[in-house]
Amino acid sequence: MNAKVTEFNPAQALALARTTLGIEAAAVQALAARIEEPPLAIAFVGALRCILACKGRVVVSGMGKSGHIARKLAATLASTGTPAYFVHPGEASHGDLGMVTRDDVFIALSNSGEVEELTRIVPLVKRLGAKLIAITGRAESTLARHADVHLDAGVEQEACPMNLAPTASTTAQLALGDALAVALLDARGFGPDDFARTHPGGALGRRLLTHVRDVMREGDAVPRIGVDAPFSDALLEMTRKGLGMTAVIDAVGRLCGIITDGDLRRLLERGDDLRTSRVGDVMYPTPRTIGPQALAVEAVALMEEHRIGQVLVVDEASQLVGALNMHDLFAAKVM
Repeated sequence: MNAKVTEFNPAQALALARTTLGIEAAAVQALAARIEEPPLAIAFVGALRCILACKGRVVVSGMGKSGHIARKLAATLASTGTPAYFVHPGEASHGDLGMVTRDDVFIALSNSGEVEELTRIVPLVKRLGAKLIAITGRAESTLARHADVHLDAGVEQEACPMNLAPTASTTAQLALGDALAVALLDARGFGPDDFARTHPGGALGRRLLTHVRDVMREGDAVPRIGVDAPFSDALLEMTRKGLGMTAVIDAVGRLCGIITDGDLRRLLERGDDLRTSRVGDVMYPTPRTIGPQALAVEAVALMEEHRIGQVLVVDEASQLVGALNMHDLFAAKVM
């Protein structure tokens, strides 16, 4: 490591950061400009057809900084409906090439297209019968010439002031790989339910897999009162159940309305005689509702849109089946 210390110049650092971001943004914009025009458009569609026809797995490989991008591409493909994994090119020539079969598609990433660890195994991949897709920055490189499909991710310059460290080139590889993954996702009809199945853990999984029926209060935990009951009974029900509201139902359990803490405050401010009031006279007749099969995040969106703290759950026949509030959703970690 060079021990030379120079005086830190914040203005120079910020200017260099701005230049770096500009160069990398320009690299991606250049790809966007080329993606719908030959030869890149033809190659991109060819790569998609090749992967969609694959009966095995997509094997992604790269060395150094391109290797990090290759790992990310494999992970993105695998999580969006295209079975894929990463193989280190150095390990491939020492036994890991046995993971590759003739039914696979092999994607090799290298800006120069000449990295020895990859060019050494290319003939073996081809001999196996696997399809080879190369993502390089040089159309005349060894990898590009031997590939069944070559995607040109070349950039005009690296963001490194010495034009040496892989920066803009790896950004271009990353963007082109994401473009492949998104196009494949769409072609496969990969939807939210599919995405949930590949992301069951953590906050994302909870948001995509948790339904209202999983977190709603049921049975005796749901505050409810008959439409003809005295208002005093509604107050007792609201106090017992602790949801800040009670549903109002008819004789067969269909939802007729709702009474909330807010309604109570408004009635008191108006000076209504609550001792003689009936529930049906003071309820709000069109409460916000949601079905038990809806995603919990849809309940969150409903509450936030209408600025309410609770929502009633009804089935297709308008029968009251549950209730939930923001605290229930916080506890389920879906918001």
